[in-house]
Amino acid sequence: PYRSTTPTATWLNIPRVGKFLITGGRTIDVDPEPGTHADTIRVFVLGMCMGVVLCQRGYLVLHGNAVQVGDACMCAVGASGAGKSTVAAAFWRRGHTILADDIVAVDHQSRALPGLPRIKLWQDSANRLAIDTAPLDRIWPGEEKFNVPVAPARTPLPLRWVYILDVHDGTDLRLQPITGLERFAPLHENTYVVRLLEGMQIREEHVNECGQL
Repeated sequence: PYRSTTPTATWLNIPRVGKFLITGGRTIDVDPEPGTHADTIRVFVLGMCMGVVLCQRGYLVLHGNAVQVGDACMCAVGASGAGKSTVAAAFWRRGHTILADDIVAVDHQSRALPGLPRIKLWQDSANRLAIDTAPLDRIWPGEEKFNVPVAPARTPLPLRWVYILDVHDGTDLRLQPITGLERFAPLHENTYVVRLLEGMQIREEHVNECGQL
């Protein structure tokens, strides 16, 4: 997308979709391209635009999925397609509550806030988890990706664990702890709309938030 941002407003131009103006953490104005389906507009309003809104409100916003585990929550982050939603859906199938999908807003007390009560899941992941997609809405027309409704979370929870999903040669599952200052870079790199922080003039605040978490 083409973008321009200031401390109080961000303008996005998504080719073949429309233009979006996000202002003051409160308002999203939409100018859709002719013929654009409402579901397609909704994807960007509830995704990129909402990420900007939350940044404008002063939250640290991670690109990941948050799942309640006991009295706290874990967050899986990683590049698009790394399996964040699949991991969250697997936890959900085992009885855990989904706190947030795709966008995880973290407050100044390092608590993850409840997000939209759904998981966006590709058909192949749904097949592996035995989730019937026949009655579900696609995230946009023709896409083999579906909105899976979940029970809404009610309360912010301490963000106690962050997992960075990656791949390696082999079929085993590997957990590699990171410590000290090595923990900063993954938080920064997996921040939602990280490229807009400079224009918003909140890079210093962002560094402090990552450091606190």
